[in-house]
Amino acid sequence: MNISFPNESAEYRTARNALLEQEIALRRQMEAVAAQRRALPAGGKVPEDYEFDGLGEDGKPTKIKLSALFRDGADSLVMYNYMFPRHQGDARAAAASGVISELPKAAQPCPSCTGLIDQLDAAAQHFEAGGGNFAVVAKAPLDQLLGVARDRGWRHVRLLSSAGCPNFRRDYHGEDEEGQQVPLILVFKRSRDGAIRFFWASELMFAPPDPGQDQRAAGTLEPFWNLFDLTPGGRPDFAEQLQYE
Repeated sequence: MNISFPNESAEYRTARNALLEQEIALRRQMEAVAAQRRALPAGGKVPEDYEFDGLGEDGKPTKIKLSALFRDGADSLVMYNYMFPRHQGDARAAAASGVISELPKAAQPCPSCTGLIDQLDAAAQHFEAGGGNFAVVAKAPLDQLLGVARDRGWRHVRLLSSAGCPNFRRDYHGEDEEGQQVPLILVFKRSRDGAIRFFWASELMFAPPDPGQDQRAAGTLEPFWNLFDLTPGGRPDFAEQLQYE
């Protein structure tokens, strides 16, 4: 690499070149993992055509089946399970303004999930234009989901309520045995014959983390945290909030 930046030392360049080799290796490993994921055998066929509450094309509340989330020519569906309501052990502050503040703290959404959806809202339109389908699903009633969307300014994510669909939450581990919500990414695939099968989930959520880390189940999707990985201080001891001063 014949590159340098103003006033850098030879020591810096040597160390940076060594780091670059590791970054190249990481890039290759990430592609290898993605290729291995794409090569997974067919997953299990979904046991039922789950029905959610959402908005129809006319903007009015309606029932939407899982099969209807696949557009013509777009056979992959990514769903994010939004922790709404938040985990009962979440001690972070409640929202103090907006529609969301009208809910009791225990009924408000997870601040970290909300922060991730802030970021995914901008990405959703590009993902769908590229041939994917994306939706956010939560246990909270649809009107509460739409209220949060107005508070946050979300315009692109499709919001679904599974309040009336407990089988989906249980079958696909979006809810634990105590009824606590789990922030899980789920991917489904539609076959040529129209059958819908499970493809992949962010199972790092259930794997023990290394010391000093969380599970990072959605780690490659989070620009916020990945930006900190580029900084001298790394990831701060910080937790997202619903609102900031």
